[in-house]
Amino acid sequence: MKSVAQILKSKPVQAVLTIAPSDSVYYAVKLMAEKSIGALLVMEGEKIAGIVTERDYARKIVLMGRSSKETPVRDIMTSDVMYVRPDQSNEECMALMTDNRLRHLPVLDQGKLIGLISIGDLVKDIISEQKFIIDQLEHYIRGDR
Repeated sequence: MKSVAQILKSKPVQAVLTIAPSDSVYYAVKLMAEKSIGALLVMEGEKIAGIVTERDYARKIVLMGRSSKETPVRDIMTSDVMYVRPDQSNEECMALMTDNRLRHLPVLDQGKLIGLISIGDLVKDIISEQKFIIDQLEHYIRGDR
């Protein structure tokens, strides 16, 4: 079972893209599209103010007939952001995401943002662990040394 810190180290890109609460939703969606990501952390200085996702855009802009160029991110972001620490396990993160229907979790170390993990990161890690165990069991069954 890997820790969040180990999962972050295995990610090819560790930088967390952020946006300001006053930035337009259009800018947020454009940035997510350019970077092929599904969420941006909304920051006020060093503090997490919220998170904005593609789901927020679909539900709070498109379906409500609002203008993405005129609406600030603060109007559609989720303000109550759950987070994890680097020492927590992939299983703890998966449970938190599943129970709360989340796809992204910021990683804070002593109150400082150090990364962001997604459900995809966790699934990839869990599949990798399971593959390793299966390979080991196959070697054992075959009697390989």
